[in-house]
Amino acid sequence: MRSALDKQIVRLAWPAFLALIAEPLFLLGDAAIVGRLGTSELAGLGMASVILQTIVGLCVFLAYGTTASVARQLGAGQTSRALTQGVDGIWLAVIIGVIVTAVALVVVDPVVAAFGATDVVNGFALDYLRIALLGVTPLLVILATTGILRGLQDTRTPLVVAIAGNVLNVVLNVVLVFGVGSFEGLGIAGSAWGSVVAQALSAAALLWVVLRAARAQGAALRPDSRGVLSAARASVPLVVRTLTLRAALLLTTYAVVSGAGGSAEQTVDLATHQLAMTLWAFLAFVLDALAIAAQALTGRQLGAGDTTGTRAVTRRVIQWGIGAGVVTGLLLAAASPVLGSLFTADQAVQDRLVPVLIVAAIGQPLAGVVFVLDGVLIGAGDGRYLAWMGLVALLVYAPAVWAAAATGGLVLIWVAFAGIFMAARGVVLVARARGERWMVLGA
Repeated sequence: MRSALDKQIVRLAWPAFLALIAEPLFLLGDAAIVGRLGTSELAGLGMASVILQTIVGLCVFLAYGTTASVARQLGAGQTSRALTQGVDGIWLAVIIGVIVTAVALVVVDPVVAAFGATDVVNGFALDYLRIALLGVTPLLVILATTGILRGLQDTRTPLVVAIAGNVLNVVLNVVLVFGVGSFEGLGIAGSAWGSVVAQALSAAALLWVVLRAARAQGAALRPDSRGVLSAARASVPLVVRTLTLRAALLLTTYAVVSGAGGSAEQTVDLATHQLAMTLWAFLAFVLDALAIAAQALTGRQLGAGDTTGTRAVTRRVIQWGIGAGVVTGLLLAAASPVLGSLFTADQAVQDRLVPVLIVAAIGQPLAGVVFVLDGVLIGAGDGRYLAWMGLVALLVYAPAVWAAAATGGLVLIWVAFAGIFMAARGVVLVARARGERWMVLGA
């Protein structure tokens, strides 16, 4: 039983992990190409990327919610209904994407100006964003279709499309930014167009796979107002959950800024914090891949009405989460003395980074439990509980991180983040998982 379950977890998690790291590689490719145009262009791309990542990040529920609903219907033997619900999710993605794009194009100028950068940097950011915003709808369709395929226990197809999309993005960016032959290139605007085309084609490829499966099962392809509204209502708790996580990250960064002594100290602390958070986010991909496997397997088992199987999945993914956290923690601790030198020549940042990474390493096993149980409860459709407990964890964390900023500086802030915030989330997740209320059976 355990061996078979382990094979299912690995089969789902490994491709999911590779697909997850494809997203930052997508942005890294853009940065590497645009960086050759100049520092101002790169700074403009950085501002634009933050805005785009925020928009898409808040819509991640399109993947998570769809995974849970599709997996539940699949477990109940209702493949046609699973794909019908998935198609409703795609229509919701299109509706949100069109509205967000229209609004963003109207407000993009004041939003960019609010960053307070120079006119030159603002100009490049706007040049990129006015084009790149056209890719928001394809990106949201990618989220929705990826969620459907995960719910159908297929994480390989999104991986293949992600790799192909990355390769295409790099080729298009090189050609459109720098030109070829008599074509002189479009500069930073070429990077935006290259990304939009790659995103649109990736969305089309995933859409083709899903719609082909839907036709084969006789699922409805037209938008159903009740289905779309139901998907929208179900997404609200997951949006709140995501907002609480974003708020915690913003609060942590703000605490770092306010806790630093002077301008020089602030610069070192901020640079150190940015590097530590980047490494934390990369390691989170490993844990998030396990959470995705947990979503898909939990939804399927509950849909099949199998409480024993659901408990078995929960226990095993917790063990995997702890194990993955121990491994990533040990690797991070071992590499902490040398990681700083890979990113910066500033000795002060390198020295300060080591104790921060040690704290982050100690917190990895706890983070593993938090990530996988988050995935289990998302797979169970328990979004309302996750939303409310996300707010509770944030309220517990806020005074702790402010106290850390006031008394202990950067390392203590990370103790609050990796310890208190993750512990608060862990307590409410473990308490829920030990009970029965989240295990709603059937389709």
